[in-house]
Amino acid sequence: MTTTLDMGPRVFPRIPDTFEPFDYRRLSIRPCTPTIGAEIEGLDLGSDIDEETWIELHEALLEWKVLFFRDQDIDRAQHRAFAEHWGELEQHPFFKYVQPGQTDVDVVTLAKDAITGGYENEWHTDITWNETPAFGAVLRAIEIPDVGGDTLWADAGAAYDGLSDDIKARIDNRTAVHDWRFSFGLTMPDDAVEMLHEEFPPVEHPIVRIHPETGRRTIFVNPIFTQRVVGMDAAESDELLAILYRQMTRAEFQVRFRWTPGAVAFWDNRATQHYASSDYHPQRRVMDRISIAGDRPFGPPD
Repeated sequence: MTTTLDMGPRVFPRIPDTFEPFDYRRLSIRPCTPTIGAEIEGLDLGSDIDEETWIELHEALLEWKVLFFRDQDIDRAQHRAFAEHWGELEQHPFFKYVQPGQTDVDVVTLAKDAITGGYENEWHTDITWNETPAFGAVLRAIEIPDVGGDTLWADAGAAYDGLSDDIKARIDNRTAVHDWRFSFGLTMPDDAVEMLHEEFPPVEHPIVRIHPETGRRTIFVNPIFTQRVVGMDAAESDELLAILYRQMTRAEFQVRFRWTPGAVAFWDNRATQHYASSDYHPQRRVMDRISIAGDRPFGPPD
């Protein structure tokens, strides 16, 4: 069967968010693209940050979805302290299986080299296999290759806005099943998969997630964890998911970040998807990531 992908309009004007633009007085912000990604200049994440600056960081996160901070001379404890400001830290239940010997599981070290290649090179939103996917994450560069190893983020709200009205009508009140077994489970022992499957069974989430703070509609499916659309046969489900996956790959919705020593990225997992470019093998790349617990996604009203 030949599938024709309805990719929607080819023009991508900036569509304003539903909240009013914020008047930043404490932060120096340099946008990376018109819709997603901004570098925060001159802020030391290891310093005592005052309440007004925290408020502006929160507003900047809502507006730009991912914030970048370069030249941060911070350690694991300071990394954790910054992340803890935004909520309860999330201990990833699977990394002790895919990263043997890792005991400090609220700070996950992602180390790749000539022996261990990268495998995150697919668009995804973190932990959507959980009933309450992560609110966000803070990623810090420990060791980076001379060339390559960039990370890309996509604006899931702008991607939704760029869909045709027909596709929007097809997805606005649909749900999809998310399951971790076909990603993390492939590298884990069978007994571990069986045990963790009882604790983390497949879950249904809305295909269109409403951002709980901005009210914006976002695409909330990804090829790593989403298995099928509920209530559709396999062919129709695969066709619809392919349209949405393809939509997220459009460069107009994305920002690409070139890592430098000490750089930090902080992103809103409710509004974005991301992709770690695995183009640096056999060079070494080491990153520390902390995930911040979130809440249960909800979709548009019926």
